[in-house]
Amino acid sequence: MRRVRVGLFAILAAIPIGLSPPAAAQEENYRLDAGDLIKIQVYREQELDRELRVSADGTISYPLIGEVKAAKLTPQELEEAITSRLRGDFLTNPKVTVTIVEYRPFYVNGEVEKPGGYPYQPGLTVRKAVTLAGGFKERASRSKLYLIKADNPGTNTLRVDLDAVVGPGDVLTVEQSFF
Repeated sequence: MRRVRVGLFAILAAIPIGLSPPAAAQEENYRLDAGDLIKIQVYREQELDRELRVSADGTISYPLIGEVKAAKLTPQELEEAITSRLRGDFLTNPKVTVTIVEYRPFYVNGEVEKPGGYPYQPGLTVRKAVTLAGGFKERASRSKLYLIKADNPGTNTLRVDLDAVVGPGDVLTVEQSFF
């Protein structure tokens, strides 16, 4: 039997290029809001590095520039806002990076073992949210599942299935089954 040598090049060539993981793609479109914990780093300016939670009014307080609106911005848009405010008076050419350290929680109530708030995780579905909440109670309905989306709380409650996407700040309700 002959040994086959697989070089690093062959392994790397088998990895698709240009595909980003779903979590990274989701973070690109993610809109910050109250409760999110973010990390701000400025290249070669360690004294400006901070972990900050977006306040209830949707702002953060950042050194040198004060209050900055963060709610409804993507991390990239917040990077641009901070960069433009630091450039000139404070730094010549700041390189700002904003990353999400901790997403705001989502909520599960109704017929689950442990109702409450849970840390959001990218790729979260109703099925996974129920699992995090300890699973269905004995009388829980697997089909009467309702979701209130945090990004549009004024709309009616949506009836969803187990594979529906749950976002940060969303409220999932599991109703009781009659039989």
